Amino acid sequence: MKKLPIHNRTYKAFLLSFKEWLGILGYSRSCIKYSPLYLREFFHWLENHGHYGLDTVTYKVISDYYQYLKQRPNESYGGALSNHTLNNHISAIKRFNEYLKKHNARPLSIHLRSEKTDKLDATDIVSQEEIREMFEAAHHSYVMPHVCLRDRAMLVVLYSCGLRRNEAVHLNLGDVLFGRNRILARRTKNGRERHVPLNDHNMEILEEYIYDGRPIFYKADQTEALFVNQQGGRMGGQSFKLRLRAIIKATGNPELMERRITPHKMRHSIATHLLENGVAIETVSRFLGHSSLESTQVYTHLIKEEL
Repeated sequence: MKKLPIHNRTYKAFLLSFKEWLGILGYSRSCIKYSPLYLREFFHWLENHGHYGLDTVTYKVISDYYQYLKQRPNESYGGALSNHTLNNHISAIKRFNEYLKKHNARPLSIHLRSEKTDKLDATDIVSQEEIREMFEAAHHSYVMPHVCLRDRAMLVVLYSCGLRRNEAVHLNLGDVLFGRNRILARRTKNGRERHVPLNDHNMEILEEYIYDGRPIFYKADQTEALFVNQQGGRMGGQSFKLRLRAIIKATGNPELMERRITPHKMRHSIATHLLENGVAIETVSRFLGHSSLESTQVYTHLIKEEL
């Protein structure tokens, strides 16, 4: 979406102003980042269909665009876009409509309902045996050993720590507290820092990466980022997803490779495994950084269904 070209000056101005407006209103970082990207795809489609101004965008035009989205391939995984992604597109256009209203512009005619999203099910959970396979596969997931060490450290923060992808991306070297067997998650969803405990084995994996693997990355000594990419910068969220996919491929497990395992599903997995092993739901909730128990209870429902 980021690379989709738009030529209309009004559309370009809308994108810049819309993003600034989201920031002023205090929307989340992910919303500020991705809503303009969804809107860019909408503008790109409008231009390709002869709509160089919003005055020609009718209810039918938006309905036709939504039908296009339903048929557009998923660039990351193949197949169609998920209901969750479709809802993100709808939300971005609705937010833009609110922006138009607040700026005394003619609003768009939108009557789109959100799609039902599939609830969490067993296919979203990586089993403990599959987790062991992934850690083992990370020994040979890339031709360069220092990348393999980074892959193992990445599994530690995504699974063993249950961090969200954005939390993992923004970890710094100083956030690994060796003397306390803790990781400090700073860039959390609710804005509250939290300490995540780790056992000695996982701390050894992080230590091996930090002292033996990380220094080999280009310009690693010039950044505080825990996870460094091949260009010497902070490893991004997309890179986490791609490396996770490479680790899964290295397992040689065809069933695991067929499932769309994402960094967030690793978080789902550790939550489920902790509850299965008798950890109190209140403890799991604090571990995950949930603001309420309601967010954690989805895992208890899943375990009951499996039983």
